[in-house]
Parts: sequence; C-alpha cells; structure tokens
Amino acid sequence: MSSKRMKGVSIARPFYYGSIAYPLNGKKASDADHTHKWTVMVKGLNNEDLSYYVKKVVFKLHETYPNPLRTVESPPFEVSETGWGEFEIMIKIHFHSSTAEKPVMVYHHLRLHPYEDDINGQPWPKDKPVMSLLYDEFVFNEPTESLYQTFQQHNALTVNLPNKKSIKDSSQPLFSTQLEQDEIDRLDNAQQAINSQIALLKQRLDALE
Repeated sequence: MSSKRMKGVSIARPFYYGSIAYPLNGKKASDADHTHKWTVMVKGLNNEDLSYYVKKVVFKLHETYPNPLRTVESPPFEVSETGWGEFEIMIKIHFHSSTAEKPVMVYHHLRLHPYEDDINGQPWPKDKPVMSLLYDEFVFNEPTESLYQTFQQHNALTVNLPNKKSIKDSSQPLFSTQLEQDEIDRLDNAQQAINSQIALLKQRLDALE
C-alpha cells in the first residue's frame, strides 16, 4: 500500500483515556496499602476497537509498583491494580508501523476519591465508582494513502459523537454532541459575565479619574 502523503487532508479519531476507581470493602479493606481497585485505560468512543491502527499502549505507573512500565499489545488497552495513593500515569500510544505516525503521549492523574458531591448534590455514595475520563482526538495531518484507506474501510473518516439519549450503558462516558454544546454554552456565558465585569470596572475607573 502507498506511503505517499495526502496533502491538505486531515483525519481525526475520537478516543478517551483515564481511570475508574472502586473502594475495596472486602478483606483487603483492612490493608492500608490496598484501599481501592482501579483501572487506567485508553478506549475508542462508542466501543470502537482501536487496534486496527493502534499497535500498543504503554502505561508508566508509580515506581512502587512491580514492573511499573506496563505494555498492552491488544485490546482492551488497560491496566488494573490496587493501591491507596493517587499519582500521575504516563500513557504512550503507539501506532502500527504501516501508519508512519509517531507515538502520542498523554498524562493522567489517577483519581481515587471524589472531590465533590454527586450530580444531585448528595454526598458521594460509598460504593459508587470514581470516574476520571477525558475526551481527546488523534489528529492525522497529511496521512499516508494507506492509512487513509484503512480509515475508509472502517468508516472512520469523520467524527460522529453520539446523542446523549443514545448512551444506554452507564459504564460508558457521557461524551455526546449535546454535552459538547452544553459546555460551549457554559463557556460563552462565563465569557459574557467576565466581559460585563470588565466593562463595569472600566466605568468605575473612568469615574475615579
């Protein structure tokens, strides 16, 4: 297949990464070193199997873990462990050599404890998992013709976020077109509030002068 670059072409593929942590309430709960079970992961949106273009994912855990550099060469691209502390995890995503793309590196701060109440304003339930998942996109600028054909074969030339109502599985992150618009609206409202405050402060300064 051709390794010729396609000028002026850009392809984005959505994915998410992060962690899910559960409190240990069984026998290990009495062990101060094992208060939580957690899983760090890299996954495709809508359960997309990334392995047709992702070769492997390397997770660098805290040095206190045995074999802290964990390499996962097939899906699911995730690592599960137990522990008590939060720390930063380096995640390096390698693509198949046929893509002619360099690895992508992201960092994730493992989160074991809720920092706020739940969505209804109630205290966080003891058995409720703590999810810390981030949406991102791989952007392939001027991909090779072979990579373009690979995405074409998998109907992956465009990004289609799901509708919020179509997400039935509660274990799936709620990344959707509606939530994206909600976030844009919140940012717009915040910017308008800031602009109003700036204008008010300018008026007060002018009055003082």
